[in-house]
Amino acid sequence: MRKLALSTMITCVIGAAAQAQSLTPDSQTVTVTATRVQTPVDDVAAGVTVLDAATMQQQGDLTLADALTNLPGMDMVQSGGPGSDASLFIRGADSDQVQVLMDGVPVNDPSGPGGAYNFGVGTLSDISQIEIVRGPMSAVYGSGAIGGVVNIQTNHGAGPFGVTAMVAGGYPAALVGQFGLHGTSGAFDYDLSAETQSDQGYDDTPQRESVYTGDPNGFRTGVLTLDLGYTPVTGTRFFIDARGRESVNSYDEQGAPAFDANNNTGRDNDTFVRAGVTSSLLNERWQTSLVVGYDQAYRHYVTLLLPNDPNQQQDNSRYTGTRLDGQFNNALRLPDFGPVTNATLTAGYEHSTDAAQERLDSAYFGFPYIARVSATDNRDSGYAGVQGTVFSRAVVSGNLREEVVSGVGNAFTWRGGISYAIPAIATHLKASFGTAFLAPSLYDRYGLDNAGYIGNPHLLPERSRSAEIGFVTQAGKFASFSATWFHTNAHNLIETVFVPVYTSVNVNAARMQGVETALTLHPAPWLNATLNYTYTDARNTGTEQLLLRRPYDTAGVTLYARPLAQLTVVPSVQYIGSDLDEIVNNQGYSVGVGRNPGGVIFDLNVTYQMTSSWQTFIYGKNLNNAQYEPASGYALPGPSFLAGVRFSD
Repeated sequence: MRKLALSTMITCVIGAAAQAQSLTPDSQTVTVTATRVQTPVDDVAAGVTVLDAATMQQQGDLTLADALTNLPGMDMVQSGGPGSDASLFIRGADSDQVQVLMDGVPVNDPSGPGGAYNFGVGTLSDISQIEIVRGPMSAVYGSGAIGGVVNIQTNHGAGPFGVTAMVAGGYPAALVGQFGLHGTSGAFDYDLSAETQSDQGYDDTPQRESVYTGDPNGFRTGVLTLDLGYTPVTGTRFFIDARGRESVNSYDEQGAPAFDANNNTGRDNDTFVRAGVTSSLLNERWQTSLVVGYDQAYRHYVTLLLPNDPNQQQDNSRYTGTRLDGQFNNALRLPDFGPVTNATLTAGYEHSTDAAQERLDSAYFGFPYIARVSATDNRDSGYAGVQGTVFSRAVVSGNLREEVVSGVGNAFTWRGGISYAIPAIATHLKASFGTAFLAPSLYDRYGLDNAGYIGNPHLLPERSRSAEIGFVTQAGKFASFSATWFHTNAHNLIETVFVPVYTSVNVNAARMQGVETALTLHPAPWLNATLNYTYTDARNTGTEQLLLRRPYDTAGVTLYARPLAQLTVVPSVQYIGSDLDEIVNNQGYSVGVGRNPGGVIFDLNVTYQMTSSWQTFIYGKNLNNAQYEPASGYALPGPSFLAGVRFSD
């Protein structure tokens, strides 16, 4: 508690949750994800970060894991280089307690252990913006949003015919190519995007381990996206989006001991389709949409037997997760009444069907390990919310949702918040409270394996109750400061037990609390700086042991400098403190829970605008060659460089 109090005092002095990261700070950056109502970020009673495509390009981001690193309240843990599993922890919550949306449609993988999303394979060429809302959001988006929500928004056709292209190459043996077409033709609009990435990569095994061989773990991916729209009358648009991705990476074997193999291959494919209609009615006071989305995630892992493998491991496992999701969403602008203005009522209904097919076929020392899941569940939800401004000062919002999960039961969640403006000191005070839940995974409920595991169909949802209090203040165009204290209590957490039966049960409870801070400075027209610091204390409330892979301290500094009109230089430094983890020693053996050292990472990205259409760039990652392990036994990739040209017209 003393460390938490000290952190709170420090953050009240030095700053707060970063706003949109650009060369010109803009307090009018808006978000729709937080409440389903388009709202300036300062008026949202939640921690919000909005990343647009231009910012991600300036930062040299090529994957979702890149883009979501070095942000307040968020820890990205990737088990190796590009293509390897990457888990996002928001405010100390588990990685499966983060709800991920693509254009508002949930895309978490039902076949994953807890339905967690893998950020390590997602790329950015067709992404226009990413909105991150930290805190409980189940009252808005349902199961999974205990830690927060990440809404990935794709490009849509607009304006005259245009072409985008990018080609780049670098070290170690990296190649990136992108091509896109977009525009409108009469009542039709279109956006077509294609991308390929390949990277020889580095060895995922840390050099400190005696089993290290230096064999690189490579990655390649291809993405094809098509968005078509038809607007027969002003305000009404019919659309269909289709997105396909295929990713392949190699990975090392975490056995006893770890084995630095060169024959492990993982394939991660995803197919996403979204279709529907949006319409603006009643003189634009009623926004309504009917959307159907389909997502299929397929993963296949192959390990061929090698005679020198001390674990004699083999693997040929497949996972297929599908989701069919239908939504009817509405937002109705209400007439002003007395002191209440800009009031909007939201309401809707959502139905989804999740299915998981898992076939684990592995062997260790000649002994087979076989697990199977073939299961489906249905979810029906109704939600309502309201947001409005009271006495021109307080933006008040409230949301509630009832969700019924087949075989589990119902879950009612709520959320309320207020952002109160004090114009005299250019400050907004914020507070919010809410509940959230996570339905048990299909494997937890119906899984079977030959080691004796039997799924528990009687599991209850994981549940949480959260609060946050903070402020954001502007010092003209020179600076923005803010700080947010957050606290979450979670219970009914699911854990695997071995007695009296090898199964999953609701036994754990956890407490996550801390402070998010950042400082945004704009000392000159050509210079912008963002600094953030987060303190997190996440622990099991029964044992008081810290939760794994949640560092106490993280911090970051990013400068956006434009010394010349055409030249942008973006250096950044990220600090990750030590945390508790399952430690792998220098001989490659797991030795139980221990302290995993932290690290400091330096990146440098430079872009030069040659003409209005042509841009050249060079991205440098981990230039200080940090020997940091995001997860013990998995090394951060060494220094990498990528140089290329980008065209946009």
